[in-house]
Amino acid sequence: MDGNQNQQQVQIRIDESKMQAGYANTIRSATTPDEIVLDFGINLPAQGQNQTPMMNFQIGQRVVMNWPTAKRLYASLQQALTAYEQAYGTIEVNQKRPAQGGDGGRLGAN
Repeated sequence: MDGNQNQQQVQIRIDESKMQAGYANTIRSATTPDEIVLDFGINLPAQGQNQTPMMNFQIGQRVVMNWPTAKRLYASLQQALTAYEQAYGTIEVNQKRPAQGGDGGRLGAN
């Protein structure tokens, strides 16, 4: 018996009517035995007390997911990153950035 004979096709309707787009250049995560919490946000350079450089992490979106969903996200990201690197080269995670002011005050792209 062919294993494909018992498979049923399911239609998926994608509703983007309440979708919101955002941008993040950093992420923070926390875990429990049941879930993973991902805070997406933007690191912005700032000055602390006595002109000490610091980074201000502005959280824009929190996503909470169970572990099976996290594993599907991992597989999807792994597939997308592999395809990107095959087309454009290795992505360097810890790039050196120009000194502040060397780029006209704009934040460097990740």
